[in-house]
Amino acid sequence: MILETTVIVIYSIALLMIFLYALAQLNLLINYLSSKKAKVDCETFDLSNPDETPHVTIQLPVYNEMYVMERLLDNIAEIDYPNDKLEIQVLDDSTDETVEYTRAHIEKLQATGLDIQHITRTNRIGFKAGALKEGLKIAKGEFIAIFDSDFLPKKDWLRQTIPHFKDKNIGVVQTRWGHINRNYSILTRIQAFALDAHFTLEQVGRNSKGHFINFNGTAGVWRKTCIIDAGNWEGDTLTEDLDLSYRAQLKNWKFKYLEDVQTPAELPIVISAARSQQFRWNKGGAENFRKMLWRVLKNPNISTKTKVHGLLHLLNSTMFLNIFIVGVLSIPMLYIKNEYAHLKPYFFAMSFFVISTVIFFICYWHMYKNIYGNGLKNFIGYIGMFFVFFSIAMGFSLHNSIAVIEGHLGKKSEFVRTPKFNISRFKDNWKNNKYIKGAISKHVVFEGLLMLYFGFGMYSAFIVGNQGGDFGLFPFHLMLFIGFGYVFFKSITSKV
Repeated sequence: MILETTVIVIYSIALLMIFLYALAQLNLLINYLSSKKAKVDCETFDLSNPDETPHVTIQLPVYNEMYVMERLLDNIAEIDYPNDKLEIQVLDDSTDETVEYTRAHIEKLQATGLDIQHITRTNRIGFKAGALKEGLKIAKGEFIAIFDSDFLPKKDWLRQTIPHFKDKNIGVVQTRWGHINRNYSILTRIQAFALDAHFTLEQVGRNSKGHFINFNGTAGVWRKTCIIDAGNWEGDTLTEDLDLSYRAQLKNWKFKYLEDVQTPAELPIVISAARSQQFRWNKGGAENFRKMLWRVLKNPNISTKTKVHGLLHLLNSTMFLNIFIVGVLSIPMLYIKNEYAHLKPYFFAMSFFVISTVIFFICYWHMYKNIYGNGLKNFIGYIGMFFVFFSIAMGFSLHNSIAVIEGHLGKKSEFVRTPKFNISRFKDNWKNNKYIKGAISKHVVFEGLLMLYFGFGMYSAFIVGNQGGDFGLFPFHLMLFIGFGYVFFKSITSKV
């Protein structure tokens, strides 16, 4: 009975953690909906007045971006802002032939009168954080806009963001990510679904009540003095953006999130690219929880509610570990339930936690209808998308749980970039992309075994008990089977 008790305790704790996270999401939804009713006017810079127009530096941290560099540079060159108040830094850590291509293209843009500089380093210390810190030393701007290589800001982007810095307490203005290839595949659709939830419910829900949010690494602007005051960029975690965001807000800098300003970008289209991005984000989140936990708890200047939301925010990636635990233990729990009749009251109480799924369903529907619209047809489409999203997200849970465990244990790893593809130009020739990894992830074998394991879970529903089976967990095991099956077969059949 010791083994059964251990399984029950661990399973219950994981379920409780998921439920608490669901409640936090529900609170963010309430905040989000209330923010729509409260319109706040604030004083802004008048950019038609040269004396009030601040100097801005755009930083473009890049590393071996052969397929998108030309598109990136041409797009940034079109930004509408006074030339005498704009500087562009291309922070190029590339180690291949793109260095020369980039240098030649920059020289052409310089000939047009654009203040654009090509900055290279002899080492990659600190990776992206190190490049940003190096560029900051010589940046002319009072404000630092940052774009990753796959982002395509619109011409008026600076005119929509910079005016908000008239409030001297604002250290960051962050914009919402758009997705230029949202409908390319199931993989891009589920990534867009997850990011849309973050950039609506979570960012607005937190920011509207003064809780901590994060600069998302790109498509945002920093006040230079805020970066320096917060301790500058540090490369000791894989998510340097989350790290600096918390250090800045712990020093009472305010962040402004602009949901209505959308910055288009390209989502990863192969599963190996999505894997590397997911691993970095989830491990970095755990690393920052480890780094920021006591700083948040001990800070006397923030409310208890902000501390709770902050800690749950930093624990976002750890939800994958809880989901993985619940999934793996759910099959033993099925047998325990039908073996020990005296535990029926416990299992009846545990069924309450199905409400977590209901909460997620309600929260994400509000995000979905904001993008696609209301109505029965869209709602039916949403039901299908919700099912597919949760299935595939659970299929990534082993991979992401390993990232989370490494982060919490303090195991260091290199910053692995996400390869870019420029689908609009190269279309189906993306398979020739030189940056795609050739090796299959070592986790794929285990994902295949987990697919079979949850297939056994579905089979178990028919054979347990004396009443013709127990199908309470069948839908859950079906989603896990589909999710791990998708990740497994996509990994072994794609060029990954």
